[in-house]
Formats: sequence, structure tokens, C-alpha cells
Amino acid sequence: MPLPLGHLAIGLATHELGSGQSAFGRWKLFAAILVLANLPDIDVIIGLLIEWNGSAFHRGPTHSLLFALACGFLASKASKGWTWLPRLEFPSCLALILSHIAADALLSTSPVSWFWPLEANWSTGHSGWQDVFGMVLKGNAQDALIIIGAAALIMAQRTVRALSAGLILRLRRKSSA
Repeated sequence: MPLPLGHLAIGLATHELGSGQSAFGRWKLFAAILVLANLPDIDVIIGLLIEWNGSAFHRGPTHSLLFALACGFLASKASKGWTWLPRLEFPSCLALILSHIAADALLSTSPVSWFWPLEANWSTGHSGWQDVFGMVLKGNAQDALIIIGAAALIMAQRTVRALSAGLILRLRRKSSA
């Protein structure tokens, strides 16, 4: 299961592949990607605060298309209304939140609730404060692989973009000569 750093890496790759813009060196955009790419796991915090169990509500409503659509819409509206936030359009916000849900669906054994409220798949077990902090702080090997994979995707996309720009420039020079 991806942890916060893994979801951040996936979010950064999703943003750069979708928009062609890098978030590196733009701390507000970087922070927005961090929050949106990890937003579905707000259910862990809610579970810890209400039930003292991070798994109590995990993988339910916050891991659904409805949540992604609603929060993507609200985040895009907030980014337009609050000048201190980076400007993000709805498709970008939606893609960042969906990247989290898709990563959880593909990279873990527990199902997500894509079509909540028509279906609800809840995490099982008990994850207290110590368990959650231990997972987040210690991480795991899967997050390292996710980070390497996301970095490779970003570098490949940048390379293709640079090669394409060079090819277009050469073609323009030939056609104007």
C-alpha cells in the first residue's frame, strides 16, 4: 500500500504528465499536490480521532469517484478564489485525487470503494496512533519503488518533450530555408 511519500510521487508524476508543468521549485504547487494526492487518506485521521483506529473508516467514502469529483471541484474553486493557493483547474485536481485511489486499488490487497455509496469496502484491523505514525515515518520498500518509478516517468516525459521540441525546431528551419 502506498504511503504519503509514494502518493506524493504518484501525484507529482500525474501532474507533470498531465499538465507538462514541473512542481519542483514551486513550493505552493508542490504543497497543493502533496495535499490533494493524499486527501483520500483523511479517513485515517478521522478514524483515529473518533474511534482511535485509523482503519475504522479507511477505504470507504473517501476512496470513491464521488469523493474525487466533489473534492476536485471544491479544490479547483478554492484555487480560483484564494489568491494564496496555486491555480489548479478541475481536471488537475480530479486527477491528483484519483491518482491516490487508483494507486491504492492497484498496489494494495484491500479494495477501494470506487462506487460508494453503492458499495463500501472498509479496511480491516486496528491501526492506532503508534501504528499509523510508525508506517508513515518508517515507510516501506514499495514507496521507494514508487518514487523511483515516478521519477523515471517524469524524466522520460521530459526527454520526449525535449526531443520533440528539437525535432520541430529542425523541421521549421528546413521549411524556412
